[in-house]
Amino acid sequence: MTTRATALAYLRVSGKGQVGGHGFTRQRQAIQQYARSAKLDLVAEYKDAKSGTKELADRAGLAALLDHLQSDGVKVVLVERADRLARDLMVSEVLLGQFRDLGVTVIAADSGTDLTVGDNDPTRKLIRQVLGAVAEFDKSVIVLKLRAARDRIRRQTGRCEGPKPFGDKPGEADTLARIRQLRRKPRGGKRLSVAKIADRLNAEGRPTRGGNPWKPGSVYAILKRL
Repeated sequence: MTTRATALAYLRVSGKGQVGGHGFTRQRQAIQQYARSAKLDLVAEYKDAKSGTKELADRAGLAALLDHLQSDGVKVVLVERADRLARDLMVSEVLLGQFRDLGVTVIAADSGTDLTVGDNDPTRKLIRQVLGAVAEFDKSVIVLKLRAARDRIRRQTGRCEGPKPFGDKPGEADTLARIRQLRRKPRGGKRLSVAKIADRLNAEGRPTRGGNPWKPGSVYAILKRL
């Protein structure tokens, strides 16, 4: 037995007259008719009633639809026609971009058109290019902000990235002070080598940050920073 593909229905009305009239009924009938002809099983319906001008404000139905798509594996969404997703073309392209990212096909039931397929409409193409340019600009601004923040922290503290140097974490200050002490050249004597300092630390039971025995290279790296 062949398993039929599944789909979700999305309905949207944008005025009080449509909410109280036949807006949802008409859209539901068109979607159900297309689903039957395309041999799609409708597994859920989501809807929004918008009478304001903010296209994406308080779209609980759309949010629930997107959540369903991300969790249930359904790959087809049916709307009555293209403007039921959003009246504003820019908003519509943003939403269709999200559906594309999810690998979801959005179909207009009145014409059977796949709204998520890239087309040659110059207006839609321009919008996609503008959105891409805006996204790239936003990324560049974020990079610049992060760089400026790193430079500011570096000026204030002398460092910014990477693991904290030995001595900065709790319990390390005493061992760091001991390394400094062992490295000092005694009056009339010779300075201890890094190998002997490592041996002395191990003999005193002072572990490294990772809990391992000291090695000459580890001691040298710390002394080079001091």
